[in-house]
Amino acid sequence: MHRRTRTRSTLLAAAGLLAAGPLLTACGSQSHPGAAALVGGERIEVSALQGQANAVRAAQAKTPQGKEVISGTGQLTRAELQITLFRRVVERAAEDAGITVSRKEVQQARAAAVQQKGSEERLRSDLLGQGYAPEQIESAVRRDIQLTKLAARHRADLSTNQGMQKMTAVLAKASKDLKINVNPRFGAWNDEQIMLVAKKTPWIVQKTKDKEAQAAADAGAQQVP
Repeated sequence: MHRRTRTRSTLLAAAGLLAAGPLLTACGSQSHPGAAALVGGERIEVSALQGQANAVRAAQAKTPQGKEVISGTGQLTRAELQITLFRRVVERAAEDAGITVSRKEVQQARAAAVQQKGSEERLRSDLLGQGYAPEQIESAVRRDIQLTKLAARHRADLSTNQGMQKMTAVLAKASKDLKINVNPRFGAWNDEQIMLVAKKTPWIVQKTKDKEAQAAADAGAQQVP
């Protein structure tokens, strides 16, 4: 039961519906100069993610509950990378399944979302809380349509643990095919969980040990009469 619940939570978190994890403070790997990740051989630039994060922050600051929204979205650059990588995985899975999404479908789905939320402002506010700037809304809607069509194609009922596991397997395959390689600064990409995870970097561990050793030495020195 625990495994099934974790599978469901993992897929939802990967879609950006749950808060992003903490950002590592390590410096970027020399194999990724200027890049946050490599996806199918294509670079995702750190500068592009920072631009997206800045757009989100600017939009959040203009909302009545700006401070609350900003404090609730944590490290946005990492969150933007999660959103981007998950979108690429969904796009690959949809392409493999021969699934397409028309402009009309996106417009209709967005209109339905606005009706469900009660207003365009409420839709924007909710998505801002998940790390999406107003100009990213259609991209998020397109991704959700792709996920819905993928679930239908693979007969995966997302209201059940079995259906969630089936969809996770489909997306995991697409993720592995993309050969995603993430800059250690942002953690590591887990193909099975379809999300960014914290990555322990040896030099960070050693630096921490050195600090602890120094602190212990200082404490010992203070006890010497």
